Amino acid sequence: MSEVTRILSAIEQGDPSAAGQLLPLVYDELRQLATQKLTQEKAGQTLQATALVHEAYLRLVDVEKAQHWNSRGHFFAAAAEAMRRILIDNARRKRRRKHGGDRQRIDLDEALCVAGPREDLLALDEALTRLAAQEPVKAEVVKLRYFAGLSLEEVAAFLGISAATAKRYWTVARAWLFAALVEPGAQAPE
Repeated sequence: MSEVTRILSAIEQGDPSAAGQLLPLVYDELRQLATQKLTQEKAGQTLQATALVHEAYLRLVDVEKAQHWNSRGHFFAAAAEAMRRILIDNARRKRRRKHGGDRQRIDLDEALCVAGPREDLLALDEALTRLAAQEPVKAEVVKLRYFAGLSLEEVAAFLGISAATAKRYWTVARAWLFAALVEPGAQAPE
């Protein structure tokens, strides 16, 4: 049993000091994951990687709501999901009129150069939710690849499927998500 798995087990059993022991062991990996997530965001993102790591960590190791972690991989998959939800919540908050959602932000540097189209995070989340309702394994492959930054081999090992199947699911799910973003109401892949 790795040190991280042992500490996760202690957190699950309600040991209040275990959460403090876990952060130094996983902080660098969580920070790297958060940085990767934020680079995929639109320009003008005000959330910083440190804040994203801390918020996700607090959600994951809340002693009052003990969670069961099967392994280190399970913890990091949950961390990726927590970060995704934080980013979605932040995007929804910014969309509200109270927070300037009815105004368009224009970045001077971006206005001066030609920039390619970027996916809208909320539209992606909605499409991913529809995919998960119909094809949960394919949606999980997308979450682990896109949000957790895992390789196809790591995704396959985590989900207990072959690398070829993971690659096929990744290809099909990406194509379906692209179609769903371009043409809302698309059906899930077969």
